Amino acid sequence: MDAIDLQILRIVQSDNRRSAAEIGQEIGLSVSAVSDRVRRMNASGVVAANRAVADPLKVGLGLCAFVFVDLEPRADEAEFARQVTALPEVQEAHHITGPHNWLVKVRVRDTAALQALMVERLKPIPGVLRTETLIALTSAKETSELALDSAAGERPLL
Repeated sequence: MDAIDLQILRIVQSDNRRSAAEIGQEIGLSVSAVSDRVRRMNASGVVAANRAVADPLKVGLGLCAFVFVDLEPRADEAEFARQVTALPEVQEAHHITGPHNWLVKVRVRDTAALQALMVERLKPIPGVLRTETLIALTSAKETSELALDSAAGERPLL
């Protein structure tokens, strides 16, 4: 990836509905050149997905919770990961360092839905020893955009 690819990637990260003509006009490139570069980023996996970002409040999923999960010492980490990532309420699942094994971000309707998720589907996963749940009161920032300026220059992106 070069500097032009990074410019295009910054634009499509913030709004992937922008046309190649709009992007080209903004950065001084032809429509075909922008299209070729975007196609190459998609094919190489630099752009991992193109999807809509729904407003959780407007779709009735106003409760955001972070769940620390502790697994039994001999638990099957891969199996836990497979099962927890299959839960549609789980937005993120991270194997972490520190006193807990996993950090899981969930979005649900309300505390009753959170309790049902925890009791009926998360805690019964084999190997789960205990959980600790934190409920977000507000979210000042949620994004899937990467800080490309931080990554540029450290190593080649492609």
